[in-house]
Amino acid sequence: MSLAALDRTLAALADPARRRVVDLLATGPRSAGDLAREIGISAPTMSRHLKSLKASGLVEDSHPDFDARVRVYALRPEPMVQVLRWLEESERLWSNQLLAFKTHLEREA
Repeated sequence: MSLAALDRTLAALADPARRRVVDLLATGPRSAGDLAREIGISAPTMSRHLKSLKASGLVEDSHPDFDARVRVYALRPEPMVQVLRWLEESERLWSNQLLAFKTHLEREA
């Protein structure tokens, strides 16, 4: 994942309503209307949040066979896997830095 893609993912997750959408979609696909009702926001506001999540690659939409007017949203795992890898690498870096700092302090003491 490029840094630009990671930035888009993190920017999309910065909003509490979008994180709530991600939490709800983690339990399974849902329509935009269902998501808006569960979160308690208007349909236009939900549409803007879903547009942002889709642009970041976190969600994808599809149309059920029974009604092409309805969009069903589902999570895409790839962006979250990339965020997890970035966090793991950051954790390794900080752990190494803190260990080196601890070693330095112990030598000085």
